[in-house]
Amino acid sequence: MPAGDRNEPSIKLKKVKTILVTLPKPDLGKSPYYDLEQKYKVRADFRKFVDVEGATLNEFRKTRIVPLDYSAVIFPSQLAITHYFRICEELRIKMPAEMKYFCPSEAIALYLQRFIEFRKRKVFYEKEGKANLFELLQKYKSGEKFLFLCADTKINDIPDFLRTHEFTFDECVIYKVVNSDLSDLKEIKYDMLVFFTPLAIRSLYTNFPDFLQNDTLIAGFGEATAKSIEERGLRLDIKAPTPDAPSMQAAIENYLKNSNK
Repeated sequence: MPAGDRNEPSIKLKKVKTILVTLPKPDLGKSPYYDLEQKYKVRADFRKFVDVEGATLNEFRKTRIVPLDYSAVIFPSQLAITHYFRICEELRIKMPAEMKYFCPSEAIALYLQRFIEFRKRKVFYEKEGKANLFELLQKYKSGEKFLFLCADTKINDIPDFLRTHEFTFDECVIYKVVNSDLSDLKEIKYDMLVFFTPLAIRSLYTNFPDFLQNDTLIAGFGEATAKSIEERGLRLDIKAPTPDAPSMQAAIENYLKNSNK
């Protein structure tokens, strides 16, 4: 990803031949990006920009967190769920039936089914058009002691909410996010880079401090990612979700419909 001239404020519609998606490569035939490849004659490569390292049992013990001291757990991600229950298994701890679980989305909540008997536990999650996560937490604030699980890089407003509203809670780092080594991409140029988290943007600049966008298209998913892109002085060409593009794949397809006619 060589450097070049300074970024222009905008570029004309550009035909796309190559796309780099900053996610792990999916199982063959199980990604909507494969459909884009066939439909618009593009090549979509996948490469994760960050790696995850779960906290070791020794690291967890140093936090002095005792899982059974809490009556409710807040999971901001599926990774938090995976590594928390791994630690509990290593500690030979079984969650009591009355334990409450809070998640910011249905997808994260349903992931709990891998670790608990979902219907027999108390699982709360944000539902579109109904109570959001903060409203749910506020409803169950009284008498509960919460454990918020997170990564070492905290890009989340949940702890701020808990502090502001004087919840009884503790925060625990359950996994670390580290930059992937992308040195093999140094001389490779893509027409489009697709980002899903601010951490991927951080990894880009850690690996390539002199990166300049030039005519490379940048797609970003979510407000936090868009903010990180713009803070770096980059041009956000494709944004999702939007009313007409609820997914990143849909937003990219809307662009390709015009660029790759």
